[in-house]
Amino acid sequence: MRRTHISSSLLLLVMAWFCLPFNAVAQTELQQKMKSISHITEIKDLESGEFAEKYVVRFTQPIDHENPELGTFTQRVVVSHVGFDRPTVLVTEGYGGTYAFNPKYREELSKWFNTNMIFVEYRYFLESTPEPRDWQYLTAKNSADDLHAIRNAFKQIYPGKWIATGISKGGQTTMLYRTFYPEDVDISVPYVAPLCYGVEDGRHEPFLRYHVGTAEERQTIEAFQLEVLKRREALQPLFEKHCIEKKYEFRAPIAEIYDFAVLEYPFAMWQWGTSVSTIPALDSSDEEIFKHFLAISDPSYFDVNGSFSSFFVQACRELGYYGYDMRPFKDYMVIKDTKDYLRKLVLPEDAQFVKWDKTLGKKITKFLKKNDPKMVFIYGEIDPWSAAAVTWLNTKKKENLHIFVEPRGSHKARISTLPEDMQKEAKALIQKWLEE
Repeated sequence: MRRTHISSSLLLLVMAWFCLPFNAVAQTELQQKMKSISHITEIKDLESGEFAEKYVVRFTQPIDHENPELGTFTQRVVVSHVGFDRPTVLVTEGYGGTYAFNPKYREELSKWFNTNMIFVEYRYFLESTPEPRDWQYLTAKNSADDLHAIRNAFKQIYPGKWIATGISKGGQTTMLYRTFYPEDVDISVPYVAPLCYGVEDGRHEPFLRYHVGTAEERQTIEAFQLEVLKRREALQPLFEKHCIEKKYEFRAPIAEIYDFAVLEYPFAMWQWGTSVSTIPALDSSDEEIFKHFLAISDPSYFDVNGSFSSFFVQACRELGYYGYDMRPFKDYMVIKDTKDYLRKLVLPEDAQFVKWDKTLGKKITKFLKKNDPKMVFIYGEIDPWSAAAVTWLNTKKKENLHIFVEPRGSHKARISTLPEDMQKEAKALIQKWLEE
């Protein structure tokens, strides 16, 4: 066997290298740049199969940007790196951000245009929640200020073009962020983002009753709802047993929750594009009827301990929501009306002071009407949220703002799901703007 000779000085050098602190030998250029940002208090490596580097960082934010003396909290931000010379996609998530930790996670815009990605968990969700939790500071303006602070910090690292994008409530966030800070990003791509004008906006109910899908499909859905109500004696005990097993807690009797789940059924059905052909025949067994009903409209939605408390606060304050049309079913229901159901059923007890403020909707509407930002809106034709889409905008008078509606598309509508001609047009627009 051949022996290898190592000099004593070289051996000491190797030993010294291994004894150095991790930060002294393993820091990348990106880590060094992030460490220079005073708002960042923690940087942790994440596994990624999509990016050269990926980290979750803790970014310090004021609880209230207009009153910084009230204290701070840390917001989770996931940083995915391609290159300092590449554009950056800012993901304006509307909820919690755990899914961004997945090594395979990458938004379609980042993949197509080979961009860096800054993913921001929304304030008051999961680990981005101030303690103690004071609902009065969960506002659209504060969320826009959060994004503005993060964008300004990372603009030092990524000086190229920026694209803001989000899905659903995240898409609403993309809209409001562009409204409050029109110059922060070069391009905005909100997906399936409603612009509601009330806690119970009023446009969703007629959309579901008269416009979505075909008349035959709507009739099939309504007939199924009626069947579930007519079978209450057999199905409600199964419904209650399910709720007990799942340890759901409600503010209303189980019979009322049963009614609300029936009313929620068509919205949930259309939102996720579930085929009407999956609805069991009306003469099916109780078990088949119940299984399908539960699969589409699980009562977890009305659980007071659910994970959407922060969202319901915002819906009741600024973002708005939808109501229910119970007229076809009132003869079979326990409830007498559905007015203010969010507040009664799911708004947290310590947030009952929240009142509807129409300022945000008016502000976004005025911005979109009077300006022509580089924005691409994506909607699904059968998505009930499209009842509150910005399709009322006269885009013929605008050069930059574009709206694409996927035929028979649901809340899953994306650029990648559009028909080929629409998809090419949307991609070409974004590519052109990135090259300008």
